[in-house]
Formats: sequence, structure tokens, C-alpha cells
Amino acid sequence: MSKAASILDKYPHYEAVIGIEVHLQLTETKSKMFCSCANEVCKDPNINICEICAGYPGSLPVLNKQAVDYAILAGLATNCNITQRCSFARKHYFYPDLPKGYQITQHTDPICSDGIIPIRLEDNSIKNIRLQRIHMEEDTGKSIHGSDNKESFVDLNRAGTPLLEIVTHPDISNPYQAKTYLKALHSIAQYLCISTANMDEGAFRADTNISVRKKGSEKLGTRCELKNINSFKYISDAIEHEVERQITLLEQGKKVIQETRLWDTKTKKTHIMRSKEEAADYRYFSEPDLPILEINEEWIERVKKQLPTLPHEKFEQLVKMGLSPYEAEILVDDSALVTYFEKTQEHNQSKQIINWILRDVLGYLKEHNISIIDFKVTPKKLAALVELHEKDVINAPAAKEIFEIVAMTGQEPADVVKEKGFEQIGTADKLEPVIKKVLKDNPKEVERYNAGEKKLFAFFIGQVMKQTKGKGNPKLIQEILKKHL
Repeated sequence: MSKAASILDKYPHYEAVIGIEVHLQLTETKSKMFCSCANEVCKDPNINICEICAGYPGSLPVLNKQAVDYAILAGLATNCNITQRCSFARKHYFYPDLPKGYQITQHTDPICSDGIIPIRLEDNSIKNIRLQRIHMEEDTGKSIHGSDNKESFVDLNRAGTPLLEIVTHPDISNPYQAKTYLKALHSIAQYLCISTANMDEGAFRADTNISVRKKGSEKLGTRCELKNINSFKYISDAIEHEVERQITLLEQGKKVIQETRLWDTKTKKTHIMRSKEEAADYRYFSEPDLPILEINEEWIERVKKQLPTLPHEKFEQLVKMGLSPYEAEILVDDSALVTYFEKTQEHNQSKQIINWILRDVLGYLKEHNISIIDFKVTPKKLAALVELHEKDVINAPAAKEIFEIVAMTGQEPADVVKEKGFEQIGTADKLEPVIKKVLKDNPKEVERYNAGEKKLFAFFIGQVMKQTKGKGNPKLIQEILKKHL
């Protein structure tokens, strides 16, 4: 893997120091964090709320045990220590979509601490990104701003949704590492089946803290925070810009001001959201309405049994199966895709399977904007299609056409072959008369080919395929053509 280009290549005397906070919604719990409201995305505002998540005075929270299970699972998957006695706290700040005026979260004793997420660098080496903590909390509501920016509306459907906040040490050194770390964490969440991690719906949100300093300096630079960026590419682009912005200020003898900034995808620049000269005073104190949470070894062992094969482990398995690191990485990034590959392999272990998935399956899904779960070419049908091609029942062009038909209709590949008459003409006694006729009908081209214009060989193949209506066996056509030419 070649080294990814970085803006830091322009400034060899500087280095970036990056830490990331990810808010991961636990979308797979049935209910919200502290009440029985359904944990689901609703189109209509303020219909999925109750007295507890809407912050009515006197309402009392009840902790969601499944959310605790998922937090433990996330901690085990990221090599964290599980805190066996932890508590909740109130984090006070004012915002229109924070109904209680405070957020129930964890403060001094998070449920998970001191974890590690390994990422694969460009040279195929492994770098461990250290986690400071993973803690549980509730999500806020959502502010919806009017088109004229003169009024805002508050939707509390999201309020109370279970969240994990996952915080790294400042171990990330460039945009490539930041993007790779986020993709690794995103995959872990999906493999654990604790979240959809859908960035468009806000289920996976990353705040990135960035500072720069001269190489060799022990002192950290002034950091700026990038918020509300909802794609891996945009996060990488925003870090590139922000690193250069800070270096440019320092080179001009100016100071970097601590602030929160937003990424503008149109101008491809960050701009200030709010100044952050001092650390916010959230006036934390213990949540009086929730008891101490005690997690014993038996609980941890029960959750540990639910751990699946994790992405980095799956990567190693796929490479041992014969896939290239590039192929394995694409599959591992999407748990549904790697499952599709493995199920296809159960029916057909052809080396062509991975090519079909990376080229045709992914291409079709992207073009038609559908998920692999809704894809009509099931693993069994793809395996059958590849087998028909490899046994020379159909040729490559026919296989492509059959793939499209199966993707649209869900038919069995063998049925499409019979219905459309796609069986390949694969015997010499049927192809030879056609080839002789093509050569007879094109004497000038034959003469030019024999005079040295070897590129005309493709012309003859095309003519034979045309005469056989695309059903000829290309390999056999080439053999017979070479004999007669």
C-alpha cells in the first residue's frame, strides 16, 4: 500500500496531534436509555417521548440493562478495563434541545477505560490507538432551524437515546490515521450489532481535536475542535485544511485560538462556530436518582460469550484464505458485505467470487442505491452464476447480462439461461463453420492480418461473436481462429 499524501508533506518541520471523541448511538436497544420509549428514528417530531426523556419535573430515570451490556461488549472489543463499580452524573449546560437542563452521563468513573484499537498503516504495520475511556450517556434532542434563520424548532424524539462516548488519547498523527481509526471503530460497532453506526442519521458522530507543533517539541499546541462532520472523507479533508490553517498562522507569527469550528463542504474550509477560550464548567455532581452500578465477573463473562470475530481478526482470516490485503480491507469495512462473501463461499469457493463482489455486486448496489440486505442476487445465486460461467455453460458477456436480470427479478441463474437461450456454443464442430464464413467474408482483413496487422485478431473475434449472437466460447474461438489464420 502506497503512503497516502498529506498536507504535512509540505511542512516537514511540523507534526499534528489529533484526538477523537465519537458519539455512538446504541440503536439496537429496544428502548431509550432511561425510559421505555421505543429507540427508533421517527419522521414526525415529538411523538416518541414521555415524561422522563422530555424532562418533566419529578420523573425518575430507570437504567436500560441492555445498554449496559452493549457498553461492556464495546469495552471488551476494544481491549478496555471494565469498571466494576461505576456511577452516573449530571452534566449541566443550557441548550434548547436539552429538556432537563442537564445531561445524565458518566464522569469520574466511566464503565470502560484504557482500551486499544489497532489500525493498519500504509506500510501494513499496526499502530495501536489508545482509548482514554468509553462512557454511557443519553443523547439530546435535535434543533431544526428555519430557512430564514429567524426561528428554530425543537424535536425531542432523539432525547434519551442511549449513547456511548468513545474518547482517544492524542495518538493520531495525520488525516489518514484519523480516517482509518474511525473506519475501524465504525466496523467494530457494526460487527458487535450494537448500532447501525449510520452517519447520515447521526448514529456515529465524531468530534476531532487538532493541534500542531514543531517536531521535537514536548509542549502541545493550542487545539481546535471540529464538530458535526458526517463522512470519513469530509473528516479527512477537514483535518487536512485545519492542520494547514494552524501551521500557516504559526508561520506568520500569529496564535492559534482555541475554538470549535465547522467544515463547509462547498468552500472546503473550516469556519468558527464558537470560541472556547476556557474549559466549560459543567458543574458535574452525582446523579441522585440512579444507584451505583455494580458489574460482577459473572456479568462480564456472560457478555464476553457474545463477542464475535472482530474486524482485524477477520482481516487476517481473509488474507489466509488467499485474498489480497486490498480485497480483505474492502470486505472487512462492511460486516454485511463480508457475511455475503462468506455465505457465497459456502456454495462455491471459486477465486472469481471476490472479483464479482468487488466489481459487479458493489457496482450494482451503488448505482441503484440499495443495501446488500435487499439485494436479489443472494449468495447462493451468485455462486450458481459463477459456476455456470466456469463450467463454460455461459460466456462472460452472458454472465454479465444474467447477473443484471437476476438482480432485477430475483430469478435463478439457471432458469434465466434456459429462458433467454444463453447457453454457450462451446464445440468446435459448431464454431468452425461460422469462423470459416467470417474469414471468407473478410478477405482484405485476412490479407492485412497476415501482412502483420495483428490487432485485427480482435476484429475477427467480434465478427464471430456477432454471428453467434454473443454465445460463442471466446477461448475456443481464439484457438480455431489462430489455426485458420
